[in-house]
Amino acid sequence: MNKSLRIFYWGMLISFLSSLPPGIMNVVGTQISNNKGADQALLYILGFVLAEAIIVRLALIAMRRLTRSKMFFHMLEWMTTGMLIIFSIICFITANSMQESIIGPRFLLPSFITGVVISSINPIHIPFWLGWSTVLMNKEVLIPKPAHYNFYIAGISIGTLAGFFGFVAGGQYFLKAFQSNQYLINCILGFVLFVTAFLQIRKMIFVPAAVRHAKLFRQP
Repeated sequence: MNKSLRIFYWGMLISFLSSLPPGIMNVVGTQISNNKGADQALLYILGFVLAEAIIVRLALIAMRRLTRSKMFFHMLEWMTTGMLIIFSIICFITANSMQESIIGPRFLLPSFITGVVISSINPIHIPFWLGWSTVLMNKEVLIPKPAHYNFYIAGISIGTLAGFFGFVAGGQYFLKAFQSNQYLINCILGFVLFVTAFLQIRKMIFVPAAVRHAKLFRQP
């Protein structure tokens, strides 16, 4: 598979799967769709995706510049691995608590601006995508080049759109299905994140940092 298409596929897949479970993006979008119509829901998700794309691109640019330092590169690897472990633990804890309540606020802002605001204040964007981007770079799937970043972010945007519209299309059915199976979903997500972190740690232990850094920033 072409390298650009491969990173497009991975960005889309990760974004799509992470957009399916009920969250603030999907719940608010469903409310807007029910109360204001599909056209306003489209404006909302476009605003969300635009802000997400800008945040991810800025994070990737900053990461590319900072990781030129071998010491920071090594620190970032351990930091993002720690984030993956923390997210996996959160999934397991959530699976055991199962006391979520979804309260739907009424938004007075225009739908597009609402999407931009919710995406911008989402604290998960930067650590989530820095973590996965570091993993993909170490797997030599994502190459730190502007062209690859463009394909990666395009895939992320399409994956978010597909996940959102898939959730909204299912409406209350998907919401009830996810809520009734939330324990299993959280356990699966936690397991996947933990295995990813384990593989990352194994690579950091058995492959010298200088070799990983050289592979990541070699000129194609």
